[in-house]
Amino acid sequence: MGNGTSLGKVRGLGSAHHGAHHWLIQRFTAIGNVVLTIWLVASILLLPDMSYATWAGYLSGAVPATAMVLLIICVFWHAHHGLQVLIEDYVMTTGNRFATLALLNLATFGGVAAGIFFVIRIVMTAQGDVTADAVMTEIQNSMSQNQPGGR
Repeated sequence: MGNGTSLGKVRGLGSAHHGAHHWLIQRFTAIGNVVLTIWLVASILLLPDMSYATWAGYLSGAVPATAMVLLIICVFWHAHHGLQVLIEDYVMTTGNRFATLALLNLATFGGVAAGIFFVIRIVMTAQGDVTADAVMTEIQNSMSQNQPGGR
């Protein structure tokens, strides 16, 4: 390495080789966010009302639940990569950078886990309600048919 020349100071340091990867990930997740957000807005506009029961029934389908999970993952992944680049570029102290990136990772994975858990809980609850309603209807039908003097 050179002594004091501009080129000598940076030679051998190289690039991190992650810039293009992060740039591509941000573009792909942005495209995914646009497509999934269009789906979400269309769903909101096409549902008859905004009640919990309507949304639970809608999200209990395989395609809407999968799309919602993909939207959660894509939004958090996009935010994670964008904030990671921002932190790596502007937080200069190594300890602060490490702590901030650790907190970012914790928040990202926690948010994704919570979002997926909530979607699964809504799906399982809605399917449980549908099953319980079907069982109650079947019981009522069998009781009305078994009544003396009934139909």
